[in-house]
Amino acid sequence: MGATGITVRPATDADVDETAGTLALAFHDDPQWLWSLPVERTRPKRLRGIFTTMLRHEVLRHGGVEVACDEEGRIVGAALWLPPGRARPTLREQAAAGPGYLRAYGRRIGYGNTLQSACFKAHPSSEPHWYLFILGVDPDLHGQGVGAALLRSRLDRVDAEGLAAYLESSNPTNVPLYEHFGFEVTGALKLPKHAPRMDTMWRPRHRP
Repeated sequence: MGATGITVRPATDADVDETAGTLALAFHDDPQWLWSLPVERTRPKRLRGIFTTMLRHEVLRHGGVEVACDEEGRIVGAALWLPPGRARPTLREQAAAGPGYLRAYGRRIGYGNTLQSACFKAHPSSEPHWYLFILGVDPDLHGQGVGAALLRSRLDRVDAEGLAAYLESSNPTNVPLYEHFGFEVTGALKLPKHAPRMDTMWRPRHRP
């Protein structure tokens, strides 16, 4: 279907459950989640809980979540962006999100904490930027332009504001897509020895 029939719009509170479900599908076989949530039988439920918590308590309130919908209105992809200065959740947000993450990760909560800590340490602070926290697409629509439509939607705004952008890629197969949109690999998160590589990528602001 290409990007034909795909509409990108801001997410609302009513979209949380469906968006979390789509992201759980998108990341079911992602290297980082295979490492942190190795039990396949429970991974879908755990991922849904993680993304639900993330949306409700840390991301949606900042106005940077966009969803891609097909012609029937079904959410087939989502991009979770955080605006400049909002990459690290506040203490209040962390307190609100903590129980949800603990339920979702269970005994694997240490892996989630390790990843979060690595992200915090690597996050650039040199200039204001938008942070692409999560981008996921229904696996049935991979390679059909959904991810590109989501990226293009927010990056148009980023460019209009004259700002840079940053992300971490948890899957090396996605790096070429991000490079196509102007991101450059700057390094990798410092994770435990057996963890998969997560590239850090920076997109300089486009000067007029």
